[in-house]
Amino acid sequence: MDNTKALIPVHLLSGFLGSGKTTLLTALLEHCRNDGLKAAVIMNELGDINLDGQLVDGDVPMSEMLSGCICCTIRGDLSMEIKALMDEHQPDIIFIESTGAANPIEILDGVTEAAMYCRIELLSVITVVDGPELLQRRRSGKGRTYKLMQEQIRCATRLLLNKADKLEPDELVEAQQLLRDLNEHAPIMATIRCAVDDWNWLLANQKPYEASPQHADHSADCGCGHQHDHGDHHHMHEHVMALTHYLRGPVDSEAFEALLKRLPDNIYRAKGIVTFSDTASRFLFQYAYRESDFMRITPQGEVNDVAVFIGEHFSKDGLLAELNRLESGGDNC
Repeated sequence: MDNTKALIPVHLLSGFLGSGKTTLLTALLEHCRNDGLKAAVIMNELGDINLDGQLVDGDVPMSEMLSGCICCTIRGDLSMEIKALMDEHQPDIIFIESTGAANPIEILDGVTEAAMYCRIELLSVITVVDGPELLQRRRSGKGRTYKLMQEQIRCATRLLLNKADKLEPDELVEAQQLLRDLNEHAPIMATIRCAVDDWNWLLANQKPYEASPQHADHSADCGCGHQHDHGDHHHMHEHVMALTHYLRGPVDSEAFEALLKRLPDNIYRAKGIVTFSDTASRFLFQYAYRESDFMRITPQGEVNDVAVFIGEHFSKDGLLAELNRLESGGDNC
């Protein structure tokens, strides 16, 4: 191996579901493109398809890791995906967007293994935090999802406190203090839609990622959201469920929006591609924490109409029944 070659920087994007990771990724890719840097992307989804990849420019080399969490069922594949991207595309920089259910500290194993085969360097773990959701989960009780959010914050080398426009001034201070209590060292940036003015830190001559002391000893009870007991792995995010449903055809737009509004609180993320019968257009839709957004798209190639729902212990049968009723035209309210 030629040790005179520069190390390729790797940045890991972390954050719970719906926090804004993909919005940040698109901004990062635009910055790299403007600076003449060739970026490559690894995107991880719990579901069977990568919908967020529709938002990434087709010229960007991208690897999809589906139907599992990087830090669990497909962690061993991560190093091979990194090597394949390096060998085929020779990127200047690599971004890894992990599923919102992933604990960043576990992904480091895959990156470290890839460093055995190619010259890469993990420069940062950027955690995007949904400010309003963080405060709500803190006040409503310390469940497993809140614990996972805490670990994602603790693992970060840079924190983006996103959706700052939805926080009152005192709430913004409260959220910033909570982040600082959980992570003493990472710079905190309050953002709206992950807008960042200064990207100089992205390729700055900085030390590679180093786990903070509380993460350095990954032993029997590592505190990283995983408990190890005689070889059995009980993952903190086992409670996170994903339902992927392929739509049979166009559906009524008002009925579909009404379905999203009726989703229970334990379904906190939904996204997909849908064709509306009353507009004859296709849309990429995003749903997070009671809010939905639709973007008109013209997909390149063959792309299925599909809806992916992610939440905690929700009734898949009940949701499927509603979707089937929608497709049969019985939900045109």
